[in-house]
Amino acid sequence: MKVSPKYYDEVFDFRGQWDMPSRCGLRIIRKADRTFVIVTELYQDNPGTSVTYAGKSLADQICEARGLHLEEIAYLECNPDTNSKLPFYDEEYFEVTFDGSPQANYRLLEAAEVRRLFDI
Repeated sequence: MKVSPKYYDEVFDFRGQWDMPSRCGLRIIRKADRTFVIVTELYQDNPGTSVTYAGKSLADQICEARGLHLEEIAYLECNPDTNSKLPFYDEEYFEVTFDGSPQANYRLLEAAEVRRLFDI
C-alpha cells in the first residue's frame, strides 16, 4: 500500500511512542491568515507509530523543527487514498486540536474545505 507523493512535500522522521523511529508525510501551507501543517500517514513506509497515535508529540516535534508555534497553526491529519477496495483507506482530512486533555479533538473536513485549502 504505497502512498502517492502528491500528498506530501517531504518525509518527516519523528520519535513515536517509546521513542520508536517513525515517519510521516509533511506539507506546510502558509496562507495570509493561517499556517496549515498537514501530516500524512505513510502506512507501509512508516516503520513506527502512526500519525494518529503520535498526536500532540508529533505536532510538537514538527513545530520545534520548523520554528512554528502549536497555538498558531492548523494541524491536519491526512489519511490518503491508496486505491484500496476497503473504504477506510479512502482519502480523508481531519483538523486536530489539542486542548490540554489526553485526547485530541478531531473534525472531519468537508470536501469543499479541502479544495479551498489546496486552491482547487
